[in-house]
Amino acid sequence: MPQIVIYTTRTCPYCRAAKQLLDVKGAAYEEISVDGDPQKRAEMSRLAEGRTTVPQIFIDGRPIGGCDDLYALDGAGELDPLLAAGEPTS
Repeated sequence: MPQIVIYTTRTCPYCRAAKQLLDVKGAAYEEISVDGDPQKRAEMSRLAEGRTTVPQIFIDGRPIGGCDDLYALDGAGELDPLLAAGEPTS
């Protein structure tokens, strides 16, 4: 599995929806809360190429964007291959 990082806040419904999709896919992820942490939010924005909204999702360091972007990748059939990257083949 690739390394997945998702920056969130506690009250964000889009954060919950993005995590739910990742959970359904069986993808492990690191959640970083930016609640009340200006340094973490600045780090997120820098990594997300200036975006300041949550969630911000990264797969193997690649900025994916937010919840809508994650669902769009899934709808286009592009999310599963990203999540399968690095899995051993039988």
